[in-house]
Amino acid sequence: MSNNKDDINNSENQEELINNESHSDYTPASRFDASAVHHLSGMYQGWFLAYASYVILERAVPHIEDGLKPVQRRILHSMKRMDDGRYNKVANIVGHTMQFHPHGDASIGDALVQMGQKNLLIDMQGNWGNILTGDRAAAPRYIEARLSQFALDVVFNPKTTNWQLSYDGRNQEPITLPAKFPLLLAQGAEGIAVGLSSKILPHNPNEICEAAISYLKGEEFQLYPDFPTGGSIDISKYNDGLRGGSIKVRAKIEKLDNKTLVIREIPFSKTTTSLIDSILKAIDKGKIKS
Repeated sequence: MSNNKDDINNSENQEELINNESHSDYTPASRFDASAVHHLSGMYQGWFLAYASYVILERAVPHIEDGLKPVQRRILHSMKRMDDGRYNKVANIVGHTMQFHPHGDASIGDALVQMGQKNLLIDMQGNWGNILTGDRAAAPRYIEARLSQFALDVVFNPKTTNWQLSYDGRNQEPITLPAKFPLLLAQGAEGIAVGLSSKILPHNPNEICEAAISYLKGEEFQLYPDFPTGGSIDISKYNDGLRGGSIKVRAKIEKLDNKTLVIREIPFSKTTTSLIDSILKAIDKGKIKS
C-alpha cells in the first residue's frame, strides 16, 4: 500500500510541475504604453513585398536567361548529376531533387511530368499521361526518365554556370543554366504569383531556329505560337506577343457524312474529356440535336 501511495504522490507532483511549466510569465503590455505600439501599415508593406518577391522569383515565374522555373532547373540539375545514360525511376529523381527544392515531392513530381509531356528535355519511359485526353501519368514508382540528348547538348556547361548554395547550404545549385536555345519560347510557361502572373505560349522549335537565323542576318521575320495539340489559330489580334494581344485557337472539324462530324484536332489546353462533357451539356440544353 505504501508503494501505491508513493506512486500517487509522485504522479501528482509531476502534474503540478507540468502545469507550472506550461504557463509562461508573459503579461500583455498595456494599450496605453506608447513603446508597445506597432504600426501595421509599415509592417504589412515590408513583409508583403518580401513575400511577393519570393513567390515571383523562387516559385512561379521562369527566368529570362534559361526559360526555367526554379523547380524545373533543380530537376534538370539533379538529373544531370544522376545521369549515367540509363533511365531512373521518377520517384528516385524526385527524392534526389528534394536536396535542392524545399517545397515537397508533389510539386517536383508534377513539374517533371509536365516537362516530360513537352517532349523536349526529358526522355520518357512508361505511362506519362496524355495531353490530348487529359489522362494523368502513372505513379512515380512506375515511370522512368533520363535527360534527352538535346538537353545534354544544349542546356549544360559547368564552365559557364554560376552557382549558389542550396537552401540548407549542403550543396551547390545553378543560379541559371547556360542554355543555348530559347527554351522559354519553345516550352512556354504559365505561373501565378502574388500580384503577378506569367503566360507564355509555346512555339515550334523549327520556326524558332528559322527566326533566329533571320534575326542574325538582319532580316524581318514572323514568329507565332504553335501548339502540340494542333487546331487552327487566329492571330489577327496577336500584337506581336505584346501586352494586350490575344489569339483564338479552334478545333479542326471535318464532315464525314450527313450524320457524322469528325474532330481531328482540339484547341490547346483542352482535352477530349472536357470536349465530350461540353458536347453532352450542349445536347442537354438543346443546342445540338442528337
